Amino acid sequence: MSPTPTGRLFGNDLVLTRTFRAPVTDVWASLTDPERTARWFGPWKGDAAPGRTIQIQMVHEEGQPWMEMTIDACEPPHRLALSSVHDWHLEMVLAEDDGVTELRFIQHLTDTKDVGEIGPGWEFYLDALVAAREGGATPKFDDYYPAMQQHFDAQRG
Repeated sequence: MSPTPTGRLFGNDLVLTRTFRAPVTDVWASLTDPERTARWFGPWKGDAAPGRTIQIQMVHEEGQPWMEMTIDACEPPHRLALSSVHDWHLEMVLAEDDGVTELRFIQHLTDTKDVGEIGPGWEFYLDALVAAREGGATPKFDDYYPAMQQHFDAQRG
C-alpha cells in the first residue's frame, strides 16, 4: 500500500499533520529526547536551549550526516522551532484534546520551487515517527519520492 501525501502549502508554509493517541508530553518526548529521535530521524547532541546550537544526525540520508540546528524556540510540551544553516526554518506545534495529540509540522520556506522534493521527505520522516511510536517498520523512502512529487508541485499555483 502506497502512503498518501497529507502536506499542504499555505503561502510559503509547508504544513503536515499527524495524530497520536497519546498525551502531549509523550509525543513531545518523541520530538525532543535524543534516544527517541534516534528511532525515526536521528540522534542529537549538544546543549539544548533557546538560542543554542545542537547537532542532529540524519540517519536516513546518504552518509548519515550531522547537521547543526539552532533552537529558535522551545516551549515544552507545545512548540519547538529550529533553523539550520541550510535555510531550514522548522516548527513543530503540539495540541492535545482528550488524550489525542495532533502534531503540526511546519517548514517555513523562502520559496516553493523545491516543494516537490521537500514535501515527500517530510512525509517520509513523519511516517517514520508514526512507525517508531507504534513499533512498526520504518517506511521506504522510494515509496515517497518521486511518487508524491506531483501532489506538492501542484500546490505551487
